[in-house]
Amino acid sequence: MSLKLYLDIPATVRWAHEVAAIARRQASVRSGAVTLIALPSLPALEATRAALEGSGVQVGGQDLFWEDRGAYTGAVSGADLRQAGCRYVEVGHAERRSVFGEDDGVVRRKLAAAVRNGLVPILCVGEQTPDEDAAAACVGQLFSALAGIPDGTVVDELIVAYEPVWAIGAQEPAPAAAVTAVAVAVRAALADDPRVAAASVLYGGSAGPGLLGTLGAAVDGLFLGRFAHDPAQFERVVEEAAALL
Repeated sequence: MSLKLYLDIPATVRWAHEVAAIARRQASVRSGAVTLIALPSLPALEATRAALEGSGVQVGGQDLFWEDRGAYTGAVSGADLRQAGCRYVEVGHAERRSVFGEDDGVVRRKLAAAVRNGLVPILCVGEQTPDEDAAAACVGQLFSALAGIPDGTVVDELIVAYEPVWAIGAQEPAPAAAVTAVAVAVRAALADDPRVAAASVLYGGSAGPGLLGTLGAAVDGLFLGRFAHDPAQFERVVEEAAALL
């Protein structure tokens, strides 16, 4: 669940305390059957990590740079994210592409930096329009990103977040059949890929309460945006995940 840049630091901390309380009262989270990952803004990262301490909720960064050290003003080092307690990092979100001009080459280098620093990448893929061949576009983005992994390096864990660009911030998510088709294609593409030891597929793009029951076993979970900002709606999603186990 990504907070993007919606909340300031005090609001993020209040949100994190509510999420921690939700996690503590959910048996599925306490047992580890349901994994929760929070991606706050960078300035709120340490305060969020402290608020979530002991709740079982993992933290991660919303972005990283492709180099770990050097004269790169304003960049975020993957090494520093790891030292700050992150286990996960988001790579290649559509807003990074559209707002900041990141292309496939940048995403490729950032994925390699995440793996190099022992972070689990949450790699975002997705087609631009509903008319596009979503499965082909997503598999192409996946393989492009993995092309930067050095020979002989194995990605211990990869999370692929399928977010159709046209569905981000929309009233409704992508149709279940379309999501299933992309998830199947991504899993098939990774099935015999020696570069990836384990992978899971999430769906994002106006994902919220009620969607997991519709998607069923097609995905391993949801990559939540605005619906996770409301703790009550977020708890509904956690309960739906537990019910599907």
